[in-house]
Formats: sequence, C-alpha cells, structure tokens
Amino acid sequence: MSRKFKAYLALTKPRVIELLLVSTLPTMIFAQRGFPSIGLILATLIGGAFAAGSAGVFNCYIDRDIDKLMHRTEKRPLVTGEVSPREALVFAWVLGAASIAILWFGANPLSAWLGLGAIVFYVVIYTMILKRRTAQNIVWGGAAGCFPVLIAWAAVTNTVEWPAIVLFMVIFLWTPPHYWPLSMRYGEDYRNANVPMLGAIAGAKVVSVQVVLYAWAMVACSLLMVPVGGAGWVYTIVAVAAGAWFLYESHALYKRAQGGDVSNKGAMKVFHGSISYLTLLFIALAVDPFVGSAIVGA
Repeated sequence: MSRKFKAYLALTKPRVIELLLVSTLPTMIFAQRGFPSIGLILATLIGGAFAAGSAGVFNCYIDRDIDKLMHRTEKRPLVTGEVSPREALVFAWVLGAASIAILWFGANPLSAWLGLGAIVFYVVIYTMILKRRTAQNIVWGGAAGCFPVLIAWAAVTNTVEWPAIVLFMVIFLWTPPHYWPLSMRYGEDYRNANVPMLGAIAGAKVVSVQVVLYAWAMVACSLLMVPVGGAGWVYTIVAVAAGAWFLYESHALYKRAQGGDVSNKGAMKVFHGSISYLTLLFIALAVDPFVGSAIVGA
C-alpha cells in the first residue's frame, strides 16, 4: 500500500507542485495586504496543488512512450509498471475534478475556471501540441506554470488585476532561463526521445544568449510591481539584489559558453539559482505588506 501511494504521488510531480505553491500564498497575502482566512488559504493551496497534480499525471500518461527513453524519467511509475495507464488516467481525472470543486466552493468560480485553464493549457497546449514539435515549447507551454498567481489573486479579490498579470509575466519570463539550462544537462535524453528542447538541439552558445535575454526581461518585469502593484521597499530591495545576482550567474554562463566551455556545471548552477531567485522574490512579496504597514503606522 505504501509503495502504491508513493507511485501515485510521484505521478503528480510533487517537486513541481512545491515550486508552484511557492508563488501562491505570497500572492494571496499581497493581494489581501494581510493574511486571508485560513479556510481560503487551505482551499486555494489544496485546490491549486490538485490542479497541478492532475496536469502532472496527464502529462505522465501522455508522455509514457518517451519517458522510457530518457534516463531522467525512466523510473516514473508508468514506465516501471507500478501504476497502469488506466489507473493513472482515472487518477488524473479525479484530481482535476476535485481541484475544480475545491476552488469553486472554497474560493470562488473565477479561481476554479483559472484552475481548469491551467490544466488544459499544460496538458493540451504544452504536452500534446508544443512539446514534440517546437523548440519554443517551454516558452509558451510554460505559461501553465504562471496560472497559480492568477488563481491566488482571484481567490482573494474575485478578479484579475494588473499586479497579478505582472507576476504572471515574471514567471513566464523566468521559465526559459530556469528550464533551458536543465535541458542542456539532459540534452542527450531529449535527443534520444526526439523532443526538441532548445538545450538539446542548440549549442551552449545559443542557449546562453537566450538565458541572458530572458533573465534581463524577467528582472525588469519584476520591478514593475513597484509602480503597478504598489510594492514597498522590502520587495524592491530583494527584487534588485536577487535580480542582480541571477543576472550575474546568467552572464557567467554566457561567458563560459562563448569561451567554449560546454560543461553542465554552470548550467545547473543557473537552474538551481533560478529556484532560489523566485523563492526570495515571493518571500519578499509576502513580507512587504506587513513591514510597509508597520512603517506607515509608526
């Protein structure tokens, strides 16, 4: 029973869910300018996690033919046979239905529709249409990972406003410099599976240029939260400092790549650094309303 549970959990891609939830609660806090009710927080986090999990399971079901060709994914439950395709498909539908119900009744219908949109975008647009056809797959398909901030904002305000769109764009621009270095590391896997990830089909010189361009656009977009979203000094300082650090790492990758260094060490440093950057940015977003209020009150 324990082994089966772990297999089902693995299908949901829990590390991806964890990363998505990093942006959800801080966005809710910033939208509320304080802590929303515990019930609303739980409904949004659980509903969002179920939506992401459903999309992950559908992805594993559709990609089970190529997952067995890649070392990075050859241990997934549908490849090893721990979960059958039929079991996975039923699980995906159940999670999806539960996520929509939880968001609809625990938050509001708008957040539920956005949750459904995230699932459809990831499964249909990314997995079924883009992933195996274009090197721009992760750029447009990665938009599915931006939906949690829209869901979080809608759960609190019952609308989608400009600050939520700015946060959406920050994650949208963050996805390529986050994922392309990883695809450089596992380039052979993607070539074996005939999946045209940019890091697998283009050289390190080309990928490093794209990483730098997207990193600059991402940092610039993050600073729009100050005039557009009314973010205070805590968010501003962290956005500038963390952004400068990530730009430094991106340029270091570019410099090594242009110098002929094609090792994966620098690429993985940018990959892990992108996670740290996003975490710091959203922690600052969550802290900002409280510190700002305290200063104004003083």
